[in-house]
Amino acid sequence: MTMEEQQVPQEKQSVPSDERLENGELTALLKRVQADFENYRKRIEEERRQVIEHANADLLRRLLPLVDSSSHALGHLKSTKGLREGLRLLHAQFLEVLRQEGVTAIDTVGKRFDPTLHEVLLKEHSDQQRNIILEELQKGYLFKGKVLRHSRVKLSSGPAEAPQMAGEESKVEGTDAHHH
Repeated sequence: MTMEEQQVPQEKQSVPSDERLENGELTALLKRVQADFENYRKRIEEERRQVIEHANADLLRRLLPLVDSSSHALGHLKSTKGLREGLRLLHAQFLEVLRQEGVTAIDTVGKRFDPTLHEVLLKEHSDQQRNIILEELQKGYLFKGKVLRHSRVKLSSGPAEAPQMAGEESKVEGTDAHHH
């Protein structure tokens, strides 16, 4: 055997030990990457939780004046006028907090029914066109343009049809009515 022939098997023997070393390094690297990713995921989740908690605390802090106003109104319960004014103030403050948070009321009465914004609870005949909202039974709200709660409404089913006699129907539907 020549020297070259003896070296070839030695090179072949050294390749598996290099692969084992490489595999061990890759396995260790993979474990480190997995651990880093898990730590990153936990850190992001904790930051997300803190942001939500901070937003909730801010909203709750802004609701406290409403509690104060309602306490004040209850303190003046002896006077109907005082109670009414206290409740009016409470309602106005509450609407303002909602507005500041991006909550807006859905406009309804006199508008055409929109199933993405409105929920029909009642229908009745009226002089309004069919599918026009006659009355708002419960106010609906949008939050930053998306429905938070649908408006519950009473809808027009159009004018009531007057009962007609058999003879009158034929005059309206017959060919005589169309030839004038």
